Amino acid sequence: MKGLQLAKASGVSFVCLLAGSLPLKAIAALSKVTDSSTIRVAEKLATSNDSIPTISKDFAQTSNAESSQSNSCNSFVLSNHESDCQAQMVAAKNRVTTAMIADAHSKQNLTVLSQEQQSRNLVVAASPNSSSPSASSTRDSASHPKVPQLLSQQINAQSIGSPKASSNSTKEQVTSVSQLSDVQPTDWAFAALQSLVERYGCIAGYPNGTYRGNRAMTRYEFAAGLNACLNRVNELIAAATTDLVRKEDLATLQRLQEEFAAELATLRGRVDVVEARNAELEANQFSTTTKLNGEAIVSVVSAGGGAPNRDNPNTILVDRVRLNLTTSFTGKDLLITGLQAYNLGGGTNSIGGALGLVPSGPLQSLSASSARLSFEPQFPGVDVANLSSTGSNDVQLYKLAYLFPVANSLTLFVAPRVESTDAFPAITPFANEGQEAISRFAGYNPVVRLSGGTSGYGLASAAGFSWNLSNKLNLAAFYASVNAAIPSQAPDILPGVSGTPLGAGFFSGSSIAAAQLTFKPSKSLDIGLNYAHSYHEINILGTGLVAKDIGAALPGVAAGIPININSVGGTLTWRFAPKVAFSTYGSAFFVEDSSGRVDASTTFTSWMAGLHFTDVFKEGNNAGIIFGQPLFVTDAGGDARFKLPGERRSTPYHLEAYYRFKVSDNISITPGAFVLFNPESDSRNDTTTVGVLRTTFTF
Repeated sequence: MKGLQLAKASGVSFVCLLAGSLPLKAIAALSKVTDSSTIRVAEKLATSNDSIPTISKDFAQTSNAESSQSNSCNSFVLSNHESDCQAQMVAAKNRVTTAMIADAHSKQNLTVLSQEQQSRNLVVAASPNSSSPSASSTRDSASHPKVPQLLSQQINAQSIGSPKASSNSTKEQVTSVSQLSDVQPTDWAFAALQSLVERYGCIAGYPNGTYRGNRAMTRYEFAAGLNACLNRVNELIAAATTDLVRKEDLATLQRLQEEFAAELATLRGRVDVVEARNAELEANQFSTTTKLNGEAIVSVVSAGGGAPNRDNPNTILVDRVRLNLTTSFTGKDLLITGLQAYNLGGGTNSIGGALGLVPSGPLQSLSASSARLSFEPQFPGVDVANLSSTGSNDVQLYKLAYLFPVANSLTLFVAPRVESTDAFPAITPFANEGQEAISRFAGYNPVVRLSGGTSGYGLASAAGFSWNLSNKLNLAAFYASVNAAIPSQAPDILPGVSGTPLGAGFFSGSSIAAAQLTFKPSKSLDIGLNYAHSYHEINILGTGLVAKDIGAALPGVAAGIPININSVGGTLTWRFAPKVAFSTYGSAFFVEDSSGRVDASTTFTSWMAGLHFTDVFKEGNNAGIIFGQPLFVTDAGGDARFKLPGERRSTPYHLEAYYRFKVSDNISITPGAFVLFNPESDSRNDTTTVGVLRTTFTF
């Protein structure tokens, strides 16, 4: 249709019709309408020789029926991702003229008002008792920090306006804007503004391209549209060399300004508060490029069982605190810096060690056992790079990674300290260490944990990529070295085991190349397929899941024998009901000697199946039931053995249940327990139970 029609909508309609949204930092750069341009409409009328057409008295009558008015942007939230409505409101404020033409005109000519007269009219039009906006919190994934700030608060309708006086009017005086009715399509003002919009293109439409021309609008929405037309006409007057603006339209604008002076002033007052709040946020923000988030876990742990003829360990209170800094320099890249501190002990002071499940010997400090918590580091209390000890709650760098896109579907990353879970999407719903499963067994497929892939303190230095082959298929892969920062190996502390047991250098020593293909054929089905090839300078798996993990990847072979491991795994999660998911994984590790000094090989297998429940009894409360087999030697050849000396070989099983109670958006409490049958594949060990009461704080 020719021209643009005036959109009619409730809610945020006209506020969101204003010029396209601007980023938060562009607010200060918006140009202000000067006093001289503000009164150009009046000047144009006052200096014109043409007569001003008389507006009929009947056309000037409007309804004053009482109706409540609502703030058109009350519910809009300002976030770090540049709220559209906020930017549009700021644009509206800067376009609201700093003075209104009011009260003085005759049928033949108009007098230009002075700046003082305009200011007084605005004071009369908007009561100083208008309520101001107040802050209110909202919750933000993943995965980011929030800036919860309401754009505006609903204005007290009884204190917005002031009496409108007119010596030529016989209508009853109104004492509040709320007493004025919404603007209807049949009202003269609506038709007048619609004509201006069509003629001068003041309003282009809604940001989503819709028109919405079949609704009434509030007086505040109408005022926003009127302000847009005032600015447009001022621009035309300022730039024109010929008369582009009709004098009839100037008269209509002047009349509309008088009619809606209170609403225009109120709009300006509201946006003033928003601007002040934005300035305060910008002045006090942590960083323009970096966001901070954190997690604190405090847990009570009690365990019983373990090796025969041992007393149960004492109940303990443990913690882990993490602070994560996420920085973006271009808006597309990401630098992740993670700091952590924990007080979980290692070796005989670990939960498995106190239960007698950690094997004795020189590598006992590496704390391998099946009695492990979800948030427990793989090597607590020791730096596995050089076997030095670490103190309780010492602050350490556990993650440092930089991710950057090189194409729409391809992202590369380089990382001095990283975990495989940073590259591979989680498939099981049990994967969150602070919110879901309470044991190390349930969260990830063991192939993902191979070679210290989930050490808990960024053991590996890695480089890799994530490639979205389609919206349903992702391929991620990396190469990692676990001792890239060490230039040369230390002397041996055992035959074949150096003081830097995992080797030295980025392209020598222990290393791993791993890949995961993630397939999501439907919204209810997630599938992950894993492959990894590892080289270890000593006889270890490096998963942190069972006792044979350290020094017995080839049982019966010396700890100093280097090995190769080829491992495969698959994970599936099926959400067969809206709040119930079935999740399972299976894995196999094929281990063989790489030194040529012995002829030995073994195969380890593991599997898990579980049910995950969402919104149990209350929204946000989750639960899980998990059963499976921890890593177990199913084949051995050459010099390797199925079992260690004195071991009574038996298939191990793991049973777990937990319930996470969401106290608030930032606090959750998770009671749970897991039971180990034939722990460490040895039926001589008692059935072991580990009970956990975990409290997690996120911020």
